[in-house]
Amino acid sequence: MLSWLTRIVMACWRPLRRYARMSKDDILNDDDDSAIPDSLLWSRDLEKHSFGEFSFAVVQANEAIEDYSQVETGRDATFIGVYDGHGGPDASRFISDHLFLNFMIEFDFRDMAGSLMYGANGSAFWYARERGTISEEILRSAFSATEDGFLTLVRRSCGIKPLIAAVGSCCLVGVIWRGMLYVANLGDSRAVIGSLGRSSKIVAEQLTRDHNASMEEVRQELKSLHPDDSQIVVMKRGVWRIKGIIQVSRSIGDAYLKRPEFSLDSSFPRFHLPEPIRRPVLTSEPSIYSRVLRPNDKFVIFASDGLWEQLTNQEAVEIVCNNPRAGIARKLVKTALNVAARKRELRYDDLKKVDKGVRRFFHDDITVVVIFIDHELLENSTSAPEMSVRGFNDTVGPSNFNILQGIDANGRSTI
Repeated sequence: MLSWLTRIVMACWRPLRRYARMSKDDILNDDDDSAIPDSLLWSRDLEKHSFGEFSFAVVQANEAIEDYSQVETGRDATFIGVYDGHGGPDASRFISDHLFLNFMIEFDFRDMAGSLMYGANGSAFWYARERGTISEEILRSAFSATEDGFLTLVRRSCGIKPLIAAVGSCCLVGVIWRGMLYVANLGDSRAVIGSLGRSSKIVAEQLTRDHNASMEEVRQELKSLHPDDSQIVVMKRGVWRIKGIIQVSRSIGDAYLKRPEFSLDSSFPRFHLPEPIRRPVLTSEPSIYSRVLRPNDKFVIFASDGLWEQLTNQEAVEIVCNNPRAGIARKLVKTALNVAARKRELRYDDLKKVDKGVRRFFHDDITVVVIFIDHELLENSTSAPEMSVRGFNDTVGPSNFNILQGIDANGRSTI
């Protein structure tokens, strides 16, 4: 690895030195108009949702991508999910397949007024009327159901695939509903809103709390919850880690750190704990934030920590504010990759030649969704396409917003 990297640096030394002298401001303003494509970068430049437009981009670094993501657009709501996996893709893929459905089940079947209806074939379903509302409790229940579902999968699979007990995922969800924004979070993905402040300057406000042991408040929280465990947080290789293993304190999955039945033996030294856990070390209880969207709120950036490792909140919102909407998520990802390359005295064009897997030495998988808020649409939602967009896999289809409201995949009523 080192000799390969040295060869790249030697071959490109002169242009690299010029690039290394560029300031970060220069890189943030670099349009990267190179003709060399990045085969690991996927994007959808601009799509519509009921309250505005959105831009979506993902870049892969791991051998198997561990970032899964989705945007679901409906007549009355928009759902955004960013799921940053670790230890493998199993948990983040499971969340992508189940969390939104669990949310819709809670939304349609429990908290919305409705009537029991019968289709032409005699099958019964619950038809939701318009009087319902979203609540923080609905989000909590959806997270809980998704966690329970994944732990059930782990229980069924661990006999033949024991390391599935060490697979987990951060989970960031946003919902826009009738002028309200709800954000629920586990881990260190982040939602940042861009609002116009004084003198019409864009201001970044972080809506989520990072559940990461690098944060002093998280370490203190863990110590207060585990007063009898002197090893609950340990500095290892210059990084604070929970039990010396993991940085995030909240997740879906990571079953071996939540239930003794999933503990891994010494044949898996990376995940083996010298003593069985007495109580869950990690939790799947999300932090939830809600607010009434204000006229000066212009957009929200939902992104995995791969973006925030390279850009500050303020840098990110300024990039969005100062550039065209179309392709803005891709621009944020490319800017982050330029910064990551510069840290190793490389150019982004050189980084594009690095294969997945090896690329993880330079940056993480990165997912970015930018949701623009057009306030004239909040009160009178327009006829935006009702669709489901899955990041990176480039899967686009009808949204379950329709299916669970008595409409089939072709847009026809099932009543």
